[in-house]
Amino acid sequence: MTATAYPAHRLSVAPMMDWTDRHCRALHRTLSRRALLYTEMVTTGAVLHGDRGRLLGFDQVEHPVALQLGGSDPKDLAEAARIGEAEGYDEINLNVGCPSDRVQSGRFGACLMREPELVAECMAAIGAAVKVPATVKCRIGVDEQEPEEALFRLVDLCAGAGVSLFVVHARKAWLKGLSPKENRDIPPLDYPLVRRLKRERPELTIVINGGVADLDEAQAHLAEVDGVMLGRAAYHTPDLLGEVDARIFGDARRVDAFEAVELYRPYVAAQLAKGTHLAAMTRHMLGLFSGVPGARAWRRILTVEGVKAGAGLEVIDKALAAVSGADQGVRKSA
Repeated sequence: MTATAYPAHRLSVAPMMDWTDRHCRALHRTLSRRALLYTEMVTTGAVLHGDRGRLLGFDQVEHPVALQLGGSDPKDLAEAARIGEAEGYDEINLNVGCPSDRVQSGRFGACLMREPELVAECMAAIGAAVKVPATVKCRIGVDEQEPEEALFRLVDLCAGAGVSLFVVHARKAWLKGLSPKENRDIPPLDYPLVRRLKRERPELTIVINGGVADLDEAQAHLAEVDGVMLGRAAYHTPDLLGEVDARIFGDARRVDAFEAVELYRPYVAAQLAKGTHLAAMTRHMLGLFSGVPGARAWRRILTVEGVKAGAGLEVIDKALAAVSGADQGVRKSA
């Protein structure tokens, strides 16, 4: 496939453990209709033997949405991918980038950068099992590896197995000596290497990830690669996603934080009716009004009152009123 076959990948939101659950994705979808959303990583063991409804369930509003798998057994990955496709996911992605100890002990994630032949075997199995795109998210290398060699070898072997889209976190992962949190910040970014990968493998779709702080940076990257994946910036300041459809995809649609709250309300109401706790949904909304007068009150109300037994939409309304009131106060004083 060519880059044009993956339009949603122009801007995507990264899979982030404990963050990009189904409630987070439903919120992000109110802000952008076009961005590609990813699940948290789900291990093959969990998919094959766990509670699939809880692990893989998602709302139809989330499309396009990709399932990220963690694993290293081709047979298990193929079966998990079949299940994911049957559940309705638009893409199956293999995690070759997570540096946590738990992931390493299971022989998946970033440590697979050392076993590119196995990754290619896994991707061939996934690709043969499903009709939706099978993609890879990787680092540029781990520990003592030379990124120029490690990244290109992994990509070339996987491309030979039929993979045409790669999401590249433009940092090494140091599996010895750095925590997962430190691995998101300390290893230096090497954007030029990812851009070189695109130049030298123009037939592939290359998505850049790592340290992209805002849409200005995203647009600068899009001059040289096919797509940009936002991580923490999209989570901590989700209102920036309200500009994505217009600035990245050329649509007229823009959504501000106030409109996003209104669009999210029906989803919240439906989930509350199913017994979901309010805090499970509002925790993803805390950054919506970042930098806006009343943002502190918004966060405090959602955090303190959202966890109470029986908390409902009235908590969101109260928090929204605090922001609206602060905003009006600023306008009057101006």
